[in-house]
Amino acid sequence: MVQFVDRRLNPKDKNLGNRRRFVKRVRASIKKAVDESVRHRKLSDMDKGKKVSIPSDSLAEPSFRTARQGGQRQRVLPGNKTFSPGDRINKPRGGPGGGPSGSPDGEGEDDFMFVLSRDEFLDLFFDDLELPDLIKLSLKEIRATEPKRAGFSVTGAPSNINIERTMRNSLGRRIALKRPKTKEVLELQKQIFALEAILSPTSQQRARLAELRSEFEKSGQRQRAIAYIDPIDVRYNYFTNHPKPATNAVMFCLMDVSASMGEREKDLAKRFFVLLHLFLARRYDKIDLVFIRHTHNAQEVDEETFFHSTETGGTVVSTALAQMKRIIEQRYPPMEWNIYAAQASDGENFSSDSDNCTHLLDEELMKLCQYFAYIEIVDEREEPLLDEASGLELWMSYLPVAERWSNFAMKRIVRAKDIYPVFRDLFAKKSEAASHD
Repeated sequence: MVQFVDRRLNPKDKNLGNRRRFVKRVRASIKKAVDESVRHRKLSDMDKGKKVSIPSDSLAEPSFRTARQGGQRQRVLPGNKTFSPGDRINKPRGGPGGGPSGSPDGEGEDDFMFVLSRDEFLDLFFDDLELPDLIKLSLKEIRATEPKRAGFSVTGAPSNINIERTMRNSLGRRIALKRPKTKEVLELQKQIFALEAILSPTSQQRARLAELRSEFEKSGQRQRAIAYIDPIDVRYNYFTNHPKPATNAVMFCLMDVSASMGEREKDLAKRFFVLLHLFLARRYDKIDLVFIRHTHNAQEVDEETFFHSTETGGTVVSTALAQMKRIIEQRYPPMEWNIYAAQASDGENFSSDSDNCTHLLDEELMKLCQYFAYIEIVDEREEPLLDEASGLELWMSYLPVAERWSNFAMKRIVRAKDIYPVFRDLFAKKSEAASHD
C-alpha cells in the first residue's frame, strides 16, 4: 500500500488539516498517473512495478501572503547602489534556479518521479474498482506452491517416515555394535535343548552345556541392550515448497470496435480484461492472450491494435465468436488448455445475428470454456433505465444462455466500480466447484 510520510518541520502556521489535504492531493495525482499508464500498458505487464511522474505543482502547498496595495508603486530597496527609479533591468541569463529547462528524454525539472512496487501499483489500480480487501489480497497473491522431496530429516510426522532409510541406519548400527543376530541366538537355544535331552551326559557335555547357557544369557542381554530399531535410526522424508506447475490457460478478449465504442468504453473494457488476467495469472503457469476485435467482420490482432486502433463498420457479433471457435480448433485443444473468454460491447448487434450468437455459444463454445464473461458498457445517462429483463439486442440474446450455462456471466457496467460483481460471481463459482470436488 502506498503511504506518504510528511517529514517537514511543523511551523506554527501549518496544521494537521493542511497536511492531510496535501497528502490527499499527492495521492490523487499519483492515482491519475497510474490510471493514465494503464491505458498504455500491456495486460501481461499490469502486475509489475511502474515508474510514474507527477508535476511539481501537485507538491506545492498553498500559503497566505500579504497583498500589495492598489495602484502603481515604485520602490527602491535599501542598500541599492546600482539602480535608480525608471531604470530598465535586463532579463537574467539561465543558470541554477533559472526554472525548468529542456531535456532530451522529454522529462523536465517539474516532474517528480515515483517508483511504485508491484503491490503499490495494484493498490492504486484497485482503488476505484471497490474490490473487497480479501479479493485484492487474492489477486496480488504469489503463485501456489506444492511440496517436493528435499532429502531426509531426523524429525517429522509419522506418516513421513522413510522405512528404507530407517532400516538401513538400523542395520548399520547393529553391525557396528555387534548385536547378536536372532538366527544365532536360536541356534544356541537349539544346541542347549539337544544337550539337555541327553539322559546321562558326560562331563564334557555338561561343561559344554554350561558354556552354551552362559553364552545364550549374554546374547539375550546384549540383544535387549541394543535395540533393533533405535530412535537415532529413524529418518523422515523432508519436503520443501516449490512453485506449483499448472496447466496452460488461454484468455480470449473479444471487443466491439465500431464507432459507438469510444475511449471511455474501451478504458472500462481494458480494466475488466486486466482484472480477469490477474485472476488467471495466479492460477496458471502459462497464459496465452488472444485479442479478437470485430465490427461486421472479426479479426485477431495484437494488443496495441485491439485497444487503440479505430475501425468503421456495422456490428455483427457472431463473427467474433466464430473466429474464437476457429482459433480454438487450430491452436488450443480443450484437453490441453483451460479456456477463458471475456467479451466487452455496448450492446448493439445486427438484429438477425442474435440467433447465430446463441447457437455458437450453446452448441460450440460454452462446453469448451471454463468461464465466459460478458460485460455491456452503458452510458451514464441510461443508468436509471437499466432493467435486467430488458435491454439492447445482444443483452436479450445472451439472457437465455446465462440461464442454461452456469459458467456464463453477464453484467452491465456504467463505471469502474461496477466491474467487481462479475468477479464476485467468478470467485463464487470457483468456490462451489472446489467444494464439490
